[in-house]
Amino acid sequence: MGIIFYKEPKLEKPDMVACWPGIANIGVLAIDTLRRQIGAEEVGEIEPWDFFYPRRVILKGGVLEDLEFPSCKFYYKRFENKDLIIFIGEEQPTDGGRMYAEGIKAYQMANLVLDVAERFGCQRVYTSGAAVAVTHHALKPRVWAVTSRDDLNNELKGYDNTILMSEIEGTANGGSITGLNGLLLGLAKKRGFEAICLMGEIPDYLSSAPFPYPRASKSVLEILTSLLRIEFDYGALDKMSAQIDDIIEGIYEEFSSEIKERLDQRKSIFQAKPETITEEDEKWIKEHIDELFKKGGSGDEQPS
Repeated sequence: MGIIFYKEPKLEKPDMVACWPGIANIGVLAIDTLRRQIGAEEVGEIEPWDFFYPRRVILKGGVLEDLEFPSCKFYYKRFENKDLIIFIGEEQPTDGGRMYAEGIKAYQMANLVLDVAERFGCQRVYTSGAAVAVTHHALKPRVWAVTSRDDLNNELKGYDNTILMSEIEGTANGGSITGLNGLLLGLAKKRGFEAICLMGEIPDYLSSAPFPYPRASKSVLEILTSLLRIEFDYGALDKMSAQIDDIIEGIYEEFSSEIKERLDQRKSIFQAKPETITEEDEKWIKEHIDELFKKGGSGDEQPS
């Protein structure tokens, strides 16, 4: 178990952005889009052997040539004032049948990621994921933020369309973030890094949909690129959002008039204090909507 480095760049006060797949791939879509646009270069990877089974074996002439594993790669980009390290994991390691990381493998991988942050002198670590919320797909997704310190909370309050998760009604000044995107946040604080998690809202009735939700990925990137002071072109995400919006509207038309009426009420109600999903809402959603997505697969992790 370890990290393979392809090169040893000298970086100036880098921040790290790390992410794994989650609900609608909101976080990983945002971070991978950022990586591609800024032209970040590969710098290393976590060896997969102790974390994953191979996805497939590659044969040539009837002879085993290679094993293909999920990748866990680091990238870097130099900027004028502050450099950036990006980590993207294609899967979360698990100790059983669950889809999201738990147990010793999760801790090992999270600490390896932070070892790299420490090696290059990072002070701040960002993660990103999804926030399943009582909202509507016609509304602009907000960004829920969780940080490791009060001064970081004050910093995030200065950004539009951002709300601290502790201020969400129903979290009782708490809440949780499942999977490695949440675990890394806690371990980063324990190891002395500044830590921020940005979660893009997705309507509860889309959380099991078998497609991404780029509208929320864009909301996350608007905040993240402002924090990083990086100029960004949202054209690719806007195009993808338009395509997904068409799919969502087609599905929405299949809802009964009762369901649509109940969901449409959310558009006309200004939520001064956004809410998490109640048990009653969650039960109602599952009974009335989840059936529509069974043919397309299941959803991902669910922060609460």
